[in-house]
Amino acid sequence: MLMIFSTSTFLISLVLIIMVLTSTISKKTFSDREKNSPFECGFDPKTSARTPFSLHFFLIAVIFLIFDVEITLLMPILIMIKTLNIHQLFEMTVFFIMILLVGLYHEWKQGALNWTN
Repeated sequence: MLMIFSTSTFLISLVLIIMVLTSTISKKTFSDREKNSPFECGFDPKTSARTPFSLHFFLIAVIFLIFDVEITLLMPILIMIKTLNIHQLFEMTVFFIMILLVGLYHEWKQGALNWTN
């Protein structure tokens, strides 16, 4: 019990020492606007937070999340390859790919993928 306590105390103190060293050694400059501003959203973070942003950016982000979730749903199929026969594996893969393609076609027809008006 004493060994666990001493080891955990040592590790916590080591982590705290490293955190203090990195915060004192690091050079913090707030004058560089290019490095502090996010480039993904397209608006200046120093202005008001209530300014409207591009709806196209929001839609692309949502589409990315949907496709990302669909890809993570495809991953268990790779794990189940040994337990499924080829017909079941083909059906599952085609089903998910069809969901992706129907969603992509719907977004395309709605105009969410067009960046120009």
